[in-house]
Amino acid sequence: MSKTILVVDDQFGIRILLQEVLTQEGYQVLLAPNGQEALAAVRVVLLDMKIPGMDGIEILRAMRKIVPDVRVVMMTAYGELDLIEEAKALGALAHFTKPFDIDELRQAIFHLVEHA
Repeated sequence: MSKTILVVDDQFGIRILLQEVLTQEGYQVLLAPNGQEALAAVRVVLLDMKIPGMDGIEILRAMRKIVPDVRVVMMTAYGELDLIEEAKALGALAHFTKPFDIDELRQAIFHLVEHA
C-alpha cells in the first residue's frame, strides 16, 4: 500500500510544515500549491479549502472523477460550515481548522493511511 500523501495548500509555510511532520512519520509527501498540480493519484490528500483559482471544493470534485477512492482531509482557516458540509457530502473524511493541532492531524492521517 502506498504511503504517499499530497498536501495542497497555497501557503508555502503550511506545505513545508506538513511535509516535515509527515516525513518524520515515514510518509512520502508531495506538495502542490494549486489545483492543477494537485490532480494526481495518491491515497490521502490534505486539501486547503481556500486556494486561488480552483478552490478546495472544485479540486475535491475533480479528484473524485479521476480517483474515486482518494481519501481527503480538508483544511481551512475559516469556519465555513456550509463548505465543510459540502466537502463531507463529496466524500471528505475529516476537516481541520487552521491553526490545527498537529498531533490530531498526525493521528487522523495514520488512521486514514493504515486502515484504508
